[in-house]
Amino acid sequence: MPSTYQQDSLQALLGIFLEGQGVPLPEHCATKSASALSRFLNEYKWSTRQVIRAVRQAACKQILSHSRVGRRPTLQVIVDLTTLEKAGKFQEFNHLVRVYNGKRGLHIVMLYLVVGRCRVPWSFQVYRGKDTPTPTQLGLRLVRRLPKILTQHFKVLVLADTAFSSNEFVTKVRQLKHHVLVGIRCDRKLEDGRGIVHLHKRGQQVRLLGLKLPVYLSWYYLKRSDGKLEKRYILCTKVLKASTMTWWGRRRWAIEGFFKTAKHRFGLHRFGQQTLLGVYRWLVLSLTAYLLVHWVHLHASTNLLPDWSDAAQKALELLLPMMALLPMLVEIQRLQSLAKHHGIDINVTWCKI
Repeated sequence: MPSTYQQDSLQALLGIFLEGQGVPLPEHCATKSASALSRFLNEYKWSTRQVIRAVRQAACKQILSHSRVGRRPTLQVIVDLTTLEKAGKFQEFNHLVRVYNGKRGLHIVMLYLVVGRCRVPWSFQVYRGKDTPTPTQLGLRLVRRLPKILTQHFKVLVLADTAFSSNEFVTKVRQLKHHVLVGIRCDRKLEDGRGIVHLHKRGQQVRLLGLKLPVYLSWYYLKRSDGKLEKRYILCTKVLKASTMTWWGRRRWAIEGFFKTAKHRFGLHRFGQQTLLGVYRWLVLSLTAYLLVHWVHLHASTNLLPDWSDAAQKALELLLPMMALLPMLVEIQRLQSLAKHHGIDINVTWCKI
């Protein structure tokens, strides 16, 4: 069990994450020094794994609450890679901060679960570069580790973009008895040598070159920022209408909204620690803060799209009320002499209820 001092540091860290302003830097904390929070992240012995287990147990309960009598609902398992861009030197993990796809930073493969209104960033793996497991292999590893309690209660549909459309990914996910719907490159070939660009009927069954199982192909047109339409192909292992395949294919973009929120509201990419443990704990606490705010929004509002600033403030006041009040008290103490100079006497009394 963490000590009382460590619990205070944990609450202080969660407090700055729950501000939801995108800059949860330790030096902005009003109740703990930056060095104290740095020691909490990088040096103190507390079980990060226990925190993850507790959060996952709560997440499972939240997800299973969407289970109902009758036909099993579909659990959307979205796999994608994102880059937490970083500048500067990180000597302790130089092998992790690298350039990939033109971006320098920490590259993580994320598994994101969606069912009903519930969204859960379930797990992640760090891509370590050449001669290590590829993003596709890391994505497969994450899908395999889904708990049975979820795969037994839901029909699992794995959604991913073109980077995960390899024959290996599709085949091995089907071996897990899950269905796959992924984007596919326009230069893929059929067994008879034709390119998929020569297909004219959406939703038809085809056999791709090198892929042993039959799949279904469709496409839709994506409007670009310049106003032009780009033709995007999608592959599915399940018999669906072309319009249904397109509808599910668009659902994959939910993870992009999550990445933007996690980075720009909860500081996922703002880590500045100099140890692997510190970075790992930062990512875990940032994702935990996102989940807490999301759950508060689910219980407090019927709106589909949350106002993340308002939801974060509600979560902070509900879950960590002292972290919401202490900055105000510190500010009052700082301005007390100024207030007296202008004839204002401020007294704060602690009332134990």
